[in-house]
Amino acid sequence: MPPETASWTLPGLVLTDLTLEVPLDHDRPEGPRLSVFARVAAAEGGADRPYLVYLQGGPGFEAPRPALESPSPSWLPRALEDFQVVLLDQRGTGRSTPVGLDVVLPAGAIPGAATLREAAPEDQAAYLAHFRADAIVRDAEAVRAALGARSWSLLGQSFGGFTTLRYLSEHADRLDLTLFTGGLPVIGPRLDEVYTTTWEGMVRRSEEFYARFDGDRDRMRRLADLARAGELVLQDGQAVSPDRLRTVGHLLGASGGAERLHYLLELDPVSPAFRQALADALPFGGANPIYTVLHESCWADGQATRWAADRTMPEQVRADPTLLAGEHVHRSLLDEDPQLAPWKEVADILAEHEWPALYDSEALRAAQVPGAAAVYFADAYVPAQYSLETAALLPKLRPWVTSEYEHNGLRASGDGVFTHLLDLARGRRTA
Repeated sequence: MPPETASWTLPGLVLTDLTLEVPLDHDRPEGPRLSVFARVAAAEGGADRPYLVYLQGGPGFEAPRPALESPSPSWLPRALEDFQVVLLDQRGTGRSTPVGLDVVLPAGAIPGAATLREAAPEDQAAYLAHFRADAIVRDAEAVRAALGARSWSLLGQSFGGFTTLRYLSEHADRLDLTLFTGGLPVIGPRLDEVYTTTWEGMVRRSEEFYARFDGDRDRMRRLADLARAGELVLQDGQAVSPDRLRTVGHLLGASGGAERLHYLLELDPVSPAFRQALADALPFGGANPIYTVLHESCWADGQATRWAADRTMPEQVRADPTLLAGEHVHRSLLDEDPQLAPWKEVADILAEHEWPALYDSEALRAAQVPGAAAVYFADAYVPAQYSLETAALLPKLRPWVTSEYEHNGLRASGDGVFTHLLDLARGRRTA
């Protein structure tokens, strides 16, 4: 079936929406099919520029929705000077066929079930196993072909960088340029090593936070006491456990996050303002189930995950509820959040799934694709030492190690990080 397209405008932008069908399992092209949606943004008069695909962080989040009046994303105006920007809703998100318990499944995806809610956990797991970076790359290739592009460039933020690395492993000949921002993963079955490192980093960040904001450790300890007693609740009356409370530490991995956490802790814990702010600060929830259920699998380069964040949590963190978590998915979150509870059985099955390898070291060493990578010196989520190890495999990738930005530097810097990387990849500046 040919892709559906529609064009429209915003001030300063020409937008083309593209929807096409792709196989649920690309190795079974005759099987059930999903919809994949991409929006192409071009500056007025820029329709002849080459394509740059933005691969969003996550996993499990749709691409940003573009605007130029108050630039969104912040780097878009600069990118449009050189490119048409393809904003891909990765499979399972946004206007692509979404993942949800009550979303109507593609015809024939799970025999006897119209939705995931109606399916057995084993069948749910078999379906969700098709939503990793390897499938996203093949979806992107279908979009490229539909646009008639021989090749294009990639900008990968966080998980989008993982997807970019998979793209280089499989289709380097289709890529003109690759830009990574906080998204160079470790290669090989080293999941426990990565999670151990991220826990160590969060212990340091926790201590730095409490040293900066006098009194906040006592506030956090009081909140943990309330959580243990079942008295720390959100606006809807949902109780928050100590482990779930700990996940507010993910704020410390972003620019401005420490201040946001401090302002949260200043509030009276029984006030409506606190309860709403706490709900907004908790990272894992039902709105984007892929982010929780498949989160650890995005690191699994040829292994099972088996709830790695829980298994590798240091004893000092278990003993001290004021030591905070980053992007660490506790299995217990699926017991206490009513929106996540229906996903518990499938999450357990996927945690035991032996995921295939995502990356090919030999293909990466052979990839003659110019590129640049922002490696954030103290990245809370993607440790710099592994990123640099992976960067060394790519012969034309130029890493830029910086402590100026956190993991969200692409967004927080305006167009600063994007411009630096583009100039670096094109040989216009040194790191």
